Amino acid sequence: MAVRIRLTRVGATKKPTYRFVVSDSRSARDGRSLDILGHYDPRQDPVEIEVDAEKATKWLGNGAQPSETVARLFRRVGILPDVR
Repeated sequence: MAVRIRLTRVGATKKPTYRFVVSDSRSARDGRSLDILGHYDPRQDPVEIEVDAEKATKWLGNGAQPSETVARLFRRVGILPDVR
């Protein structure tokens, strides 16, 4: 089973917020998840990113692969190292 860390969309129509979730790569975007790591609100100024760093590093250590967007946001928060 390939496990991914990705965003799932929540919120009202035209007012999206997102959750960082751990799920099977074969499940739908808003389908069943294994764990919730935090949330992301791009509509706030400044952008609000809240992640449980301990849970995130545990899942990354166990082999979960972040999506490109999640990896970018994790770098911004400091969970993943900057790859420049």
